[in-house]
Amino acid sequence: MNIAVNLKYIQEKIKAVALRTGKSDADITLVVVSKEATVEQIEDAYRCGARNFGENRFQNAKEKLSATPSDIKWHFIGHLQTNKAKDVLSRFSLIHSLDSYKLAKEISRLAVKREEEVRTLVQVNIAGEKSKYGLSPGEVKDFLEAVRGLPFLRVTGLMTMAPFVPDPEEVRPYFRQMSVLFETLKVPGISLNYLSMGMSNDFVVALEEGANIIRVGSLIFN
Repeated sequence: MNIAVNLKYIQEKIKAVALRTGKSDADITLVVVSKEATVEQIEDAYRCGARNFGENRFQNAKEKLSATPSDIKWHFIGHLQTNKAKDVLSRFSLIHSLDSYKLAKEISRLAVKREEEVRTLVQVNIAGEKSKYGLSPGEVKDFLEAVRGLPFLRVTGLMTMAPFVPDPEEVRPYFRQMSVLFETLKVPGISLNYLSMGMSNDFVVALEEGANIIRVGSLIFN
C-alpha cells in the first residue's frame, strides 16, 4: 500500500475531469473514507495533504477522532440513528445522511441546545434500492419544505449512493438523474451547494455528471 501514490492518482483523475468539463478541481472535495483505516494510515494521508475524512459509525470513529490532527474535517457518511445524533453533532462538520423528518427534528433540537448550526446533506435513494436508506427523488422537495424552518439545521446539498456494479458506466443514468434534481430543485430559504456522489469504483463518472464531493476509501487504503 502506498497512500501517497494512491492519493496522487485520485487527484490527477479529479483534475482531468475538471479540465474536460470546464470546472476547477479546487471546487471538488475529496472525502477520504477511513472506516477501514488505522490511525497511522489516516495520519499518512493527512501528511499527503488530505484534510476531509469520512466515517460511517461513531463507535468505530471515536479513537480516530481523538488521536488525529485537530484540523481534520470529519464527514459522517453512514446511516444516522436519532439516539446517536448527539455524539455525531459534536465532532462532525457535515452529515451526509439526513433521511427523515424525525432525524431532522432531533438534530435541530440538539443544535438549539448547543447554539451551533449543523450542516447536512439530504440522502436520496436514487435507484430505489431496498438495501439503502434515503428519500425517493419525488419526496425531496416536500422534505426540504418541511425542514427548512427547523432552527440551526442547515441543508446544504444532496447525497446518493449508486448501485454497486462492475462497470461504472451502468450507473451514469443515476448520477445524471441526481444532477438534474440538484440543479433544478428550488426551495426558498435553502441553497443546495453540494452534490455528494461517487465512490472508489465510480467517482470518475460521478464527477463527469456533476458531483463536487466524492467519497473514496478502498482506492486509497488498499
